Amino acid sequence: GDDQEQVVLDVNELAHEGGYVGLGVLEVSPDGNWLAYAVDRAGNERHALRFRDLRTGEESPETVPEVSYGFAWAADSATCWYTVQDDASRPHRVLRHQRGADPAADVEIFREDDERFHLHVAPSRSHAVVVISAGSAITSESWLLDAHRPEADPHLVAEREQGVEYSVAHHPTGLLVVSNHDGAEDFALWRAPLAGTRVAPRTEWEALLPHERGRRIAGVEAFADHVVVHGRSDGATALWLLDPESGAIRPFASDEEVATIGPGANPSFETSTYRLSYQSLTTPPSVIDEDLATGDRTVLKQLPVLDGFDRSRYASAREWATAPDGAQVPISLVWRPDRQPADGPAPLVLYGYGAYETSMDPLFSIHRLSLLDRGVVYVVAHVRGGGERGRRWYLDGKKLNKVNTFNDFVDATCWLLEQGWGGPRRVAAMGGSAGGLLMGAIANIAPALYTAVLAQVPFVDPLTSILDPDLPLSALEWEEWGNPIEDKDVYEYMKSYSPYENLRALPYPKIAARTSLNDTRVLYVEPAKWVQGLRENTTSGEPILMTIEMEGGHGGASGRYEGWKDRAWDDAFVLDAINARELRPPLS
Repeated sequence: GDDQEQVVLDVNELAHEGGYVGLGVLEVSPDGNWLAYAVDRAGNERHALRFRDLRTGEESPETVPEVSYGFAWAADSATCWYTVQDDASRPHRVLRHQRGADPAADVEIFREDDERFHLHVAPSRSHAVVVISAGSAITSESWLLDAHRPEADPHLVAEREQGVEYSVAHHPTGLLVVSNHDGAEDFALWRAPLAGTRVAPRTEWEALLPHERGRRIAGVEAFADHVVVHGRSDGATALWLLDPESGAIRPFASDEEVATIGPGANPSFETSTYRLSYQSLTTPPSVIDEDLATGDRTVLKQLPVLDGFDRSRYASAREWATAPDGAQVPISLVWRPDRQPADGPAPLVLYGYGAYETSMDPLFSIHRLSLLDRGVVYVVAHVRGGGERGRRWYLDGKKLNKVNTFNDFVDATCWLLEQGWGGPRRVAAMGGSAGGLLMGAIANIAPALYTAVLAQVPFVDPLTSILDPDLPLSALEWEEWGNPIEDKDVYEYMKSYSPYENLRALPYPKIAARTSLNDTRVLYVEPAKWVQGLRENTTSGEPILMTIEMEGGHGGASGRYEGWKDRAWDDAFVLDAINARELRPPLS
């Protein structure tokens, strides 16, 4: 009540104990007196949950082990819900805990036995209900808990249907539901009548934003007097302000063609402003408040950048490459015009991902400036399998369409070279996780096209991993890649593109694989096998490297400085390979 800043948790103090540090939960209780926080000390995403009295700094005596992501306080600030994982690292149970009590007495309130589904629990912004959600790659289901009656049973929102996804937000006028049921491929926004935590059947739901092909609705935030919808339009991120009474809708403005606008931290339910995030390939991440009545904006914070940074020296653009089947592949580019070489084509660095409907939107990067100041043109290829152009863009790059992802990346590279954005023998490609699969595939498809390939925690032996149902995430992955155990066509198709399965005598470029010992999402054995196979098969004589982080997980080592070391290694590998080692002076 005195407007003084209070540090509720100093992660640097946790780091002083040594080793890996990752936070899975960080939630202050509704009364502001208690902090719930969960710490991972290995990188395997299994956390120890603790409670701290923010008035005294003292810790509650209990520690809840093996906690996954997802947490919610009840309105009494004494009861909470959390999730735990099974042996395959799948969050499969929701338990209720009473602060101060022995965790052995915690009550299981929900269990998910279908190995394709992961559980999550989270509070609503209104703090009236708590949402339990179960999701596979293409199907979801939710239940509501009464935050004021924590011992009450959860109530189902809508029964799961294969291929139907939905997410919910609690609003005074009803439950807002973003869903793709009734054939809404790019999703629609519905309002369901609600009595406490009991939801009316789908036949009584009202369409607030009917389905519109090409307008991908991704989520919704509910406030007392307004609603904000998240989504995408024409390949770019978008936010819309919706009046829940009249249905009137208006977009939030974006200042640049190649930019990312999204929700910010909006904890208050009663507010007349909206906090959003904004950044681009040339604009540092910014936190902005917009007055919803006037549209006036206030920049609250912008990421500080190195002394001498001038965004006007950098340029960005959106281009489109045409795939052989006619698909238009978006390409985002950023470069420094005054550092482009006058004596030949520029060096190119391409990044790609293309899976899980995850969009690689234009983001600012401080470490990328080092590349741009050396004359590099940096490119993000928004290949199929991602979500950049809506649900269809995703579907056309998964399961038996997966090869489109790899071909799009190669086609984008060829288009860039044809248009003069770069030159042969100065092209590097990079990607991580499922993007590491992309890197392994293009190394087999077009090894001569790339000077260097950097694969971070790469999913390069997918067939072997997915054939083992006991490995973490395998069952969930069947809905993304197909199930090769039960479907011969899926088996043969995956075998046809798996990087490890398709190694052969080829002039492979310089390749570096980066992995972590405790990664439970992509086991380190995958890149280890792949690297050994590359070394046995390559005919080029170029180096094949591998590094392994001994105290880290899927995201590498913990800590800002360790992260910078990782980025410096990656950049040094790429810049050396494409002969862009020296900072270029500005052109006169």
